[in-house]
Amino acid sequence: MSTARQKLESLKKVFMYGFLAVVSLISIFPFYWMFVMATRPSAAYNSIPPTMTPGDRLVENFQAVLNKIPFFGALWNTFVLCVVVTLVVLLISSLAGFAFAKFKFPGKNVLFLAILLTMIIPPQLGLIPQYYLVSKFHLLDTLLGVMIVFFLNPLGIFLMRQYISNSVPDELIEAAKLDGCSNFKIFRSIVLPIILPAFATLGIIVFTATWGEFLWQFTVLRDPASYTIQVALSSLNTTNNVDFGMVMSGVFWATLPLVVVFLMFNKLFISSITEGSVK
Repeated sequence: MSTARQKLESLKKVFMYGFLAVVSLISIFPFYWMFVMATRPSAAYNSIPPTMTPGDRLVENFQAVLNKIPFFGALWNTFVLCVVVTLVVLLISSLAGFAFAKFKFPGKNVLFLAILLTMIIPPQLGLIPQYYLVSKFHLLDTLLGVMIVFFLNPLGIFLMRQYISNSVPDELIEAAKLDGCSNFKIFRSIVLPIILPAFATLGIIVFTATWGEFLWQFTVLRDPASYTIQVALSSLNTTNNVDFGMVMSGVFWATLPLVVVFLMFNKLFISSITEGSVK
C-alpha cells in the first residue's frame, strides 16, 4: 500500500514539474522570439514558416537603433524616472499603510475607502486635468512632470496596509511606545525591517509599471533630450517601411533591464508571496 502511495506521489511530482516547465517555456518564448527577431533582417519577420533560430545581425540592428534614436540617453531617463517613482511610492505607501493599519483617527475608514475607489477610475480620464496642471507649473518636457502623477499609488497603500496589519503585532508597537519611541522611530526601527519583503514586491510592481507606461510619458515629453525609452522606441515605427529587426532590437535591449531587476529582487518577492503560508 505504501509503495503504491509513493508511486502516486512521484507521479504527482513529475506531472507538477512537467506542467511548470511547459508554462515556463511558454512564458519565456515571447522574449526568446523577440531576441531572434533582433538578430534577423526585417524580411524574417513575415517569413513562413517562422524563423526560430538567432541570426547574425544583432550588432547591425542595434547600431541602426543608435543611429535613429538617443537610446542610452532615453534609457537613463527611464531608469531615473522609475527609481525615483519607486522610492517615493515605497516611502509614501509604507507611511500611509502604517497609519491606516495601526493608528486610530477620525474618518480613517472613509479616507481609506476613498483611496481604494480611485483604483477603479481609468487613468485616461485624468489625462487632460493632469496635463493642464503640469503645464501650469511649467513641467512639460521634464521628468518631474512625468513623475509627479505616479507618486501617490492607491494599490501600494492598500498592499502596505494589509501587510503591516498582518505582519506587525500590536503588542510590539505598544511595547515600543512604553519605551518612549516616537511613531517615526517605531516605523524606522520596527516596522521597516519587517516589511522589507513587501517593499520588494511593491517595488517590482511599481518599477515595471512605470517602465512600461507610455501614454502619459508620450503626452508630456516632446523634447528628444527628455525622451524616455518608451517614447523613443515609438519613433522607430513612424515610417511606412518599418525595419522590424531594428524595432525588435530596440525593444529587446529596453526590456533586458526589467529582467535584471526582477532577478535581483526575486528572493524577496517570493518570500513576500509565501509570507503566512507556513507558521
